[in-house]
Amino acid sequence: MKRILFLIILIVVSLQGHAQDELNNKFKSIPAKESPVKEVIPPKEISPKVNPPAVVEKPDPLKIDPKELFKDTNLYKPDSNTNETAYRRNQYLGGFRTKSFTSTIRYRDAAFVDGDKIKVYLNDKVIEPEVGLDGEFKGFKITLAEGMNKIDFEALNEGFASPNTAQFEVYDDKGAVIYSSQWNVGTGYKATILLLKE
Repeated sequence: MKRILFLIILIVVSLQGHAQDELNNKFKSIPAKESPVKEVIPPKEISPKVNPPAVVEKPDPLKIDPKELFKDTNLYKPDSNTNETAYRRNQYLGGFRTKSFTSTIRYRDAAFVDGDKIKVYLNDKVIEPEVGLDGEFKGFKITLAEGMNKIDFEALNEGFASPNTAQFEVYDDKGAVIYSSQWNVGTGYKATILLLKE
């Protein structure tokens, strides 16, 4: 009887050893999740019907250099104090010509991830009311309107370490990088990109 009981216990223990074989498999990491890219269509302006004014010759918007639009304008807030640090002002990040129908803009915190937040505008209309910047790229895809397309990134805060910093990339509809750089702006100020669709 003892031999039979011993034999049963021996069989049960040996079966238990085979059942735990999955613990010998190597650890497999879970791949990182890719952040989705939102598609944004530029807002359409609805203007009231009025009698047209006299015809005045205007320069062709496709022949304007985007940099010329920022000369002698009040587009940006003036510097808050000339003795203040350089990031207490708006930044013009550049103007770029493209034949692309769409563009993808991606951004992330450029330095220490410290809680920076931004608001994003397309042609002066809010398309992202609040975005927290972290180590992974976030962004959106826009359908480019003919002529000038203005994208503003307004710093809602400066996180734990001033200023509000971000790395950004601008892509055309074929996935080629049009421009890549970064901004450093103080709370309430904007960093601006111009895309001129030809």
